[in-house]
Amino acid sequence: MTPSQQELFDAARAAQQQAYAPYSKYLVGAAVRGRSGRVYAGCNIENAAYPQGWCAEASAIAHMITAGEREIVEVLTVCDGELIGTCCGGCRQKIREFAALDVPIHACGPEGVRASFTLEQLLPHSFGPEHLA
Repeated sequence: MTPSQQELFDAARAAQQQAYAPYSKYLVGAAVRGRSGRVYAGCNIENAAYPQGWCAEASAIAHMITAGEREIVEVLTVCDGELIGTCCGGCRQKIREFAALDVPIHACGPEGVRASFTLEQLLPHSFGPEHLA
């Protein structure tokens, strides 16, 4: 892992340990890097009244926005299991609101990065803020 990925990974792993997932038992941590270089982390939070919970990526983005930043330059998610866990469709669109199409998104397991994609690879032909200009 690069030093940048390691910093995001450490933040996402720490957030993952705080995840609230009593129903699925699928703990997810995410970290986003803002344009300033600052890292914001979040975890998934489930709710008995599905679909009222929220994803780790949404939590991380909320922390970034609360801190006053509006641009994501790198994303990393971490989850357990054998399969590569990428952002859900809703989170891909949430990332799209604040990130350029070439922003890297790293999908990790407990051991580290399993795969890296650009936002455009995960969300081709996407709808973004420029469509409303």
